[in-house]
Amino acid sequence: MNYSAFLQLHDELSLLAVIVIILIYDIFASEKGARYIQPLSIVLLTVHTVLNAFPRADFEVAGGMYQYYPMLTYIKTILNAGTIILFLQADKWLRDDSVIIRRGEFYFLTLCTLLGLYLMMSAGHFLLFFIGIETASIPMATLVAFNKYNHKSAEAGAKFILSTVFASGISLYGISMIYGAAGTLYFDDLALLITNSPIYIMAMVFFAIGLFFKISLVPFHLWTPDVYEGAPTGITGYLSVVSKGSAVFVLFTIFTKVFANLTAEWQPILYGLIVISITLANIFAIRQKNIKRFMAYSSISQAGYLLLGVISASATGMSSLVYYILVYLFSNLAIFGVISVIEHRTGKVNINDYNGLYQTNPRLSAVMMFALFSLAGIPPFAGFFSKFFIFAAATEQGYYVLVFIALINTVISLYYYLLIVKAMFLNKSDQPVERITTDLPARISLVLCLIMIVFAGLLSSIYQQISALSFI
Repeated sequence: MNYSAFLQLHDELSLLAVIVIILIYDIFASEKGARYIQPLSIVLLTVHTVLNAFPRADFEVAGGMYQYYPMLTYIKTILNAGTIILFLQADKWLRDDSVIIRRGEFYFLTLCTLLGLYLMMSAGHFLLFFIGIETASIPMATLVAFNKYNHKSAEAGAKFILSTVFASGISLYGISMIYGAAGTLYFDDLALLITNSPIYIMAMVFFAIGLFFKISLVPFHLWTPDVYEGAPTGITGYLSVVSKGSAVFVLFTIFTKVFANLTAEWQPILYGLIVISITLANIFAIRQKNIKRFMAYSSISQAGYLLLGVISASATGMSSLVYYILVYLFSNLAIFGVISVIEHRTGKVNINDYNGLYQTNPRLSAVMMFALFSLAGIPPFAGFFSKFFIFAAATEQGYYVLVFIALINTVISLYYYLLIVKAMFLNKSDQPVERITTDLPARISLVLCLIMIVFAGLLSSIYQQISALSFI
């Protein structure tokens, strides 16, 4: 084997270098020097993102075990941007006395998760896929339980790791069935070998169920509200967009590459999951009082919309899916950024606590409102355009009834998103949230999110650029 071929893995090698530098710095830095771990992590990750932001020609490594195509550059850049925003929002929380663990561990674990997602998305072989998904899941479980002296955080970590182990076991069982029937785990080879025989259909179902757990689709979603509520708020935001977005992207890739011959079998499965995920999540979101549990059901609903791009199994579906992930990332992180600021300063996480927020914190209220409007798909915010493109992709393939059901649920979601807007701007409170001075890094993150929410939809070149690189 020509090991020099591995030097083509620019994204992974560059990120690995960032991880090693941060780890060494954290080990040897003095107590005074440790305070610079956040700006160092942000600068290094930004440099890494810029250096790897330009698509290259397709290539394979290790006989196709690792595969690169230009769309991967865009999706990895989107995940990098989400991680940078998380680092900006986490600084104040990490300086809290209740967080006793060294701050460097937070950045190290987060980047290890990102490296696992890279490997998972670039996999052309089920073994590399499984290595990637486990590399991402184990550090993520640690991050969920990062506040180890907080009972809810520890409980959330336990529930997350148990759910992850269960999901991984089911997926691995499906992969073993594929290998037993086909004798190979290479995606390109399997695309030619897989037929609609019962063994392959069963293997596909078991494999997909593991990913459905990670994406939080109904009825594989029961861990999501508890984990979102208990995990540190920044980690909840990261889990809801970066981890979920990459998993949906991989689901699209494997279904259209490996299981292309079983399209008639998996599309009806996705059809049912989309309907029940969007509908039930919207119904349960209306009942929530805790805003983090509210956002958990919102993320389950959004996962259903993401699957509209997957079920289309077309170039338009791929483009609309990546664009939706981009818009969803900035909208959701803006909301969790505001929640994090308020929770850290006041400890308040109930929706009723947001009554009269505009009186004391008009800027935070405005950011929250714009982000909620984007998630609801109200024009001219970016969420409207992302929903339009993903609905168009499904309609293009003849899923008119499914799109109609999704549109009805969009109206329902608008109702419960407006409940928070109503609380902030219309409801009166004798004791509103005190005036909060946001720290500079968090302020920068919210401004970046707001810019993307407002302008990502208006700049048509963004979607056109993504669409030009679709591999379908």
